[in-house]
Amino acid sequence: MSDPDMNGGDGGRGRDAARLFVEDDSNAPLDIRLVDLPGLIALWGLAIIVFLQFFTRYVLNDSLAWTEEFARYVLIVVAFLGAVTVSRKGTHIFLEFFYRYLSPRTGKWLNVLMEALTTLFWGYLAWLAVKLALKTKTKMASAEIPKSLLYWAVAVGLAAMAVYSLIWLIRKIRQRPEDVMQEIESHALAEISTDTRDDTV
Repeated sequence: MSDPDMNGGDGGRGRDAARLFVEDDSNAPLDIRLVDLPGLIALWGLAIIVFLQFFTRYVLNDSLAWTEEFARYVLIVVAFLGAVTVSRKGTHIFLEFFYRYLSPRTGKWLNVLMEALTTLFWGYLAWLAVKLALKTKTKMASAEIPKSLLYWAVAVGLAAMAVYSLIWLIRKIRQRPEDVMQEIESHALAEISTDTRDDTV
């Protein structure tokens, strides 16, 4: 039996209100593209490495030396390659609260400015990652693998994010102010819908 206080103190009425505005997409097909596969492969690779580390250390009492270092680096790869999917979908976290107090025209151009800054930021970081990869000549401590491969993977992820941010920037420039504000509102309602589904599990 659920406690009304655990549902925001409104007996679940907030979730019911959210469902009026947000379509339930729990049965929708997964939105996975070819560009998402490297991040997914890296994630599964990380899971396997961590399992090997746990199994060999606590079950066999003979830990594989390379698992700790590999897990550290693969986690970095997961973060940057996984962020490509978030950039493709345009679902990076941002504050949409202030947009509600702006006119559609002002809100649109503020959103365009933020997208332009984001594009420049990803592009600049990608350039720094390339420079770092070119300067790195050392290898991993536990394997004869160049550390520069890690920075190249990060650079690829950042470059892909910059490209997708540029695509979103062009799209928002071409959109009507009302459509841009509607997307921002839909983004906020989608987050509410996700939170309410998590509360009901």
